[in-house]
Amino acid sequence: MLGANDGLVSTASLLIGVAASNASQSEVMVAGVAGLVAGAMSMAAGEYVSVSSQADTERADLERERRELRDAPERELAELASYYTARGLDADLAHQVAVGLTEHDALGAHAREELGILESTTARPVQAAFTSAATFSVGALLPLLAAALASGTAQIAIIASTALIFLAVLGVVGARAGGAPLGVAAFRVTFWGALAMGVTAAIGRLFGAVI
Repeated sequence: MLGANDGLVSTASLLIGVAASNASQSEVMVAGVAGLVAGAMSMAAGEYVSVSSQADTERADLERERRELRDAPERELAELASYYTARGLDADLAHQVAVGLTEHDALGAHAREELGILESTTARPVQAAFTSAATFSVGALLPLLAAALASGTAQIAIIASTALIFLAVLGVVGARAGGAPLGVAAFRVTFWGALAMGVTAAIGRLFGAVI
């Protein structure tokens, strides 16, 4: 949802800003396509770097934990048991659980309890990069299609209204998925989207008049 919102707002704002400068239809479309590609690549690169850093940290933490399990197994066993006593188990039962998990997969148990690393949440940089680029592109395509189908004086209004409608839809979908109030989420995302498009249109019109 965040990637699609970014693509929708940034591309719609770019298109409106260029259109407000009295640019031609072809110039608006070139700017929009360039914005889509640049934005998708920027999202992918940023996400890849960020998640790669997270993956590096996870690998370093796991390697440190692996050394501690090798060099001080009894201390690590007691440490693992302490997590279960903190959750309400009595000392004997916590020790039994810690022994069983250590015999099955000591590193995995410590990764979950001590480091908070789960298989389902392990950092995957390439997957994150493709996902960010794809969601941004999907969001950016919507105002770009609106710009392709509209021209002349109505182009700005059509791009803006299309973008705001889809922003409201995305806000509702995101709120429903998260169990948040639908109206508040829809208003919030459309308000900031409208503000971004309004500011960009004003700047485009100003620079169009000057240049």
